[in-house]
Amino acid sequence: MIFETHAHYEDEQFDEDRKELLKALAENGIDYVINVSTSLDTAKQCIKLADDYDYIYASVGNHPDYVEELDDEAIEQIRGWCHLPKVVAIGEIGLDYHWEPYDKELQKKAFCMQMQLASEEDMPVIIHSRDAAKDTFDIIKEFSSKGVKGIVHCYGYSLEYAKEFVKMGYKIGVGGVLTFKNARRLVETCEGISLDDIVLETDSPYMAPTPNRGKRNSSLNIPYIAQKLAEIKNVSVEEVYEATMNSAKEIYRL
Repeated sequence: MIFETHAHYEDEQFDEDRKELLKALAENGIDYVINVSTSLDTAKQCIKLADDYDYIYASVGNHPDYVEELDDEAIEQIRGWCHLPKVVAIGEIGLDYHWEPYDKELQKKAFCMQMQLASEEDMPVIIHSRDAAKDTFDIIKEFSSKGVKGIVHCYGYSLEYAKEFVKMGYKIGVGGVLTFKNARRLVETCEGISLDDIVLETDSPYMAPTPNRGKRNSSLNIPYIAQKLAEIKNVSVEEVYEATMNSAKEIYRL
């Protein structure tokens, strides 16, 4: 009874054993997977995976690393994909000011274009945000008045910001980082918000939890994250799975 809210199984790191791994997920209690696009090309691959596997669903959108390809024509292509039955979100979209050089204004424009599309199409969003807390918050707040909700993926900001995102209808995506020794801020965030406002994710093939840190990640590692979250919230792992499943279903309307 596990809902994986963020993975990238179209990634080339899975080319050699993708079919075998995806079969293993279904055999190990992974009931839902959201395969998340980062570009127009990966969106097509995500849609195909969703078509091929009953338990996989797709998101479509452009990560801030690929905003150069986002124009009016691309927005209309994403809009069309939003009408497909197994496309459940727009994402991952947002801001990333970590790696230079980056074009802050172009990123913000692309983010707003896709948030506007989410508003128009009544779709949830998957937010990527790194070293861009204030700008991300301001844009999310602007579009929350238009009914846009979703998940703040791979959450890395403060408890105070998390509480504000939750007030605006967002869930906090928690992955392998929670198991790291230097995860004090994320632990504090999980302590300070309701379990009902958290969803589980891996960002596979990246960000594998301890004890597999540094290796290729997969949804099979979610139990390590769930166990740590259960310890933090002083509940059973089964309660973590149930709460996060319900929250993910709520966001993705499944």
